[in-house]
Amino acid sequence: MAKAQDSAGDLIAGRHRLLDVVLREEGRTVWHGEDTAFGRPVVLTRSRVAEPGDEGTRGEGTPGGGTRETAAERIVRVAEILGPACPGQVAAVLDVVEGDGFVWTVTERPPGTPLTELLLRGPVDPVRAARIGLGVLDVLTAAHREGVPHGELGPSQVWTDEQDTVTVTGFGSTAAATIATRVTDPSYASPEQARGQGRAPATDLWALGALMYALVEGRPVVRDRGQMESTLRAVDRLPVRSPRRAGPLAPAVLGLLRWDPEERVPESVVRESLTRILRQNLEETTPPEPLPDFFDPRGDFRAGDTGEGSTGRSRKGLSVGRPVLLGGALAVTVAAVAVFASMGGPKDGDDSAASGPAPTRTASGAPSASPSAPGSPPGRTPTASTGPSRSPSPSPTAGAGLPAGFSLYRAPQGFAVALPSAWKPLETQTSDDRAYRVTFGASGDPRTLAVTYSTQLGPDPVAVWSALEPALRADSTGYERVGDIRPVTYHGMKGADMEWYSVSQGVRVRTFGRGFLIGDHRGFSLRWTTPADDWDTTANRQALKTFLDTFRPNAK
Repeated sequence: MAKAQDSAGDLIAGRHRLLDVVLREEGRTVWHGEDTAFGRPVVLTRSRVAEPGDEGTRGEGTPGGGTRETAAERIVRVAEILGPACPGQVAAVLDVVEGDGFVWTVTERPPGTPLTELLLRGPVDPVRAARIGLGVLDVLTAAHREGVPHGELGPSQVWTDEQDTVTVTGFGSTAAATIATRVTDPSYASPEQARGQGRAPATDLWALGALMYALVEGRPVVRDRGQMESTLRAVDRLPVRSPRRAGPLAPAVLGLLRWDPEERVPESVVRESLTRILRQNLEETTPPEPLPDFFDPRGDFRAGDTGEGSTGRSRKGLSVGRPVLLGGALAVTVAAVAVFASMGGPKDGDDSAASGPAPTRTASGAPSASPSAPGSPPGRTPTASTGPSRSPSPSPTAGAGLPAGFSLYRAPQGFAVALPSAWKPLETQTSDDRAYRVTFGASGDPRTLAVTYSTQLGPDPVAVWSALEPALRADSTGYERVGDIRPVTYHGMKGADMEWYSVSQGVRVRTFGRGFLIGDHRGFSLRWTTPADDWDTTANRQALKTFLDTFRPNAK
């Protein structure tokens, strides 16, 4: 076990070296570190263990609940549950060390930084806050379905990067599923949790609302008073100030920050609201374009020019069948607006604590995208996810702010994507049901991007990739999947990512595939293929990020 005051260079469990502090807060210290046995980066979190009287449950999983579960045992057990339940969305637990009233949790280093660092830069726009909030909600929904609350959710437990990938840490640090006693970060405790009376799923929803509030306002709902008890009293007693910068996000935030846990909006309604915000933003930043002249009103593509070197058939002159693509229907309703309106929307007011609506009290006084980062290892530990899902943020406009050497390509089929300047369509394939695939590249460049549109798809992107895999294995030389198939949210749409190795013309290549749904059994997939040895280069990382950031599906 480490000393009471830990220092850079110290070894935890004789193996994990402390490098530099990411965060210090009451009850928790987060360090960047290195696993010296494998030479890999890790994150080490030192958290205060809940007092025995706070735990509220005994020996879950043991006959009669006889032996109290230790913090280390609980964290490992929860990690084993959430690994398959939240693939790519929770940090893999590598080691847990307990003693002297603290527990060290060692995890793989998530992509990006914790939200505590993002908050230091000032408020973010409501769309980005909605995107991050939706990623957190995906994790909470999956965890709650497994009966696993978080109970300690706060900015230090949520990591994100420039693409707004979300990874959540800290599951298992709260002892009980029924009573969630806060031991760290009291500014994000719920009112009932501040009194030790809360049900953890409802507490997690409050924390989600508090996170989005802090993102758009640049400050927490309740400022830390310097002492745990003082902050918790303020959480329980002070009304929530109406957010002033939340825009369309305000109803969701206020619906989650209701003093009575019974009145908080359910996860499904929050999801509808956040998804609607992202879909509206996508529509506003990508104005619809007129259909190309060669589009037949009867529903078929004419045998006109559908891309350089193609007239509706493959360049070998052979008719091709319908391309297989991830798909399904994504129905976004406006029910959330009505529900939130009935609960009370944002109100104008000043910035004082008393300006917001007073809490409503009862008579008794109680209130599931990224690619994994190019170059990431194919395998992951069995206790956690195989790689982070990615939810890239859309650019303000489809053609603005492109990296040097890229230009926006508007395909006659109706989609748009930024491509390297020398790239053009190499091959276009079509089928009778209006599905197509356009493959882009350039002479002398071994990399390709294939855009596939399909019209007869199932509702589960992960399942469709799984169904497609046998064909990929049969048709590819040296096929080898990288990690698991990962569910993602892409521009507010349901999708899934898969990566694999194969051999093309004697060269080992790596392909990243993202499939996503646009509704009515229709969807797209983007397949980025590059020599495996070049996968982790800066140019390849930039190209893939640019494709994902700028792609706009406008197919009808």
